[in-house]
Amino acid sequence: MSDVVAVEGLRHQYGERVALDGISFSVAPGEIFGLLGPNGGGKTTLFRILTTLLPPTGGRATICGHDVVRERSQVRSKLGVVFQSPSLDIHLRARENLRHGGNLYGLKGRDLENRIENSLGRLRVADRADDLVKTLSGGLRRRVEIAKCMLHRPALLILDEPSTGLDPGARFDLWRNLQELVEAEGTTILITTHFMDEAERCGRVGILDRGKLVACGSPSELKSRLGGDCITIVTEDAVSLRDLIEAKLNCITMVVGQTLRIETPDAGRMMSLVLESFQDRIRSMTIGKPTLEDVFMHHTGHRFDGGLEG
Repeated sequence: MSDVVAVEGLRHQYGERVALDGISFSVAPGEIFGLLGPNGGGKTTLFRILTTLLPPTGGRATICGHDVVRERSQVRSKLGVVFQSPSLDIHLRARENLRHGGNLYGLKGRDLENRIENSLGRLRVADRADDLVKTLSGGLRRRVEIAKCMLHRPALLILDEPSTGLDPGARFDLWRNLQELVEAEGTTILITTHFMDEAERCGRVGILDRGKLVACGSPSELKSRLGGDCITIVTEDAVSLRDLIEAKLNCITMVVGQTLRIETPDAGRMMSLVLESFQDRIRSMTIGKPTLEDVFMHHTGHRFDGGLEG
């Protein structure tokens, strides 16, 4: 079956600033694909292009085979979109929000009412259908928004940082609901996030930084490519210690802010060698299994929060 999303060499510039720098990836049917990146990485620009709100300045993107620039109407009919900013009318009841949303897609009568009941039930908010939206918690509002977006049974559900502002319990519930949509409806989901734990829940992840797609694959694949455990060293002069370690121990050491990172398949032995030779220069040293943040730093040379390499 053809990919639901196909992005090829996509570019976008705002004046002289390059927001997307020739990125390419695809999303298969029934997949949860996450776009992970810090603020300014290009996620929002990509989101706007895929939802036909912004034409790219180069490259191409298709949704279910339809070009996002030349076939906007066909693309929009395939999409369910949950924006980062809430789109519900808080002065209407949950059911009324869905009814108005369905009308925009030409749904009406008994068919619409059946879809409303089904969608509210699927997202576990049927018991709050007649409550005013302003009385609902942030997590419940997100569920109602997703229920509204699923009324026309879209091929692709796109969510822009949907967990922003939600407490941990509401975030857990949201992800449980998304997994159920994939399993029960075969929905394909594309989600942007800056939460590492959310990216871990995706089938595949594309890591964006400064407009470039620096890595793409399943979370386990991306972490396994690092080739071992990660040693993190806190020191007063990271650049100087890096040079000494690389000269003496013949290993590649990355400077990230005021810390050093060593990726090695034999972390215990490497840690002993470093301590033996440079203990007086080290404030602290930790060892751990690779995380997606380690993957990000490996490919970008800086922390996920934007700290530049020293």
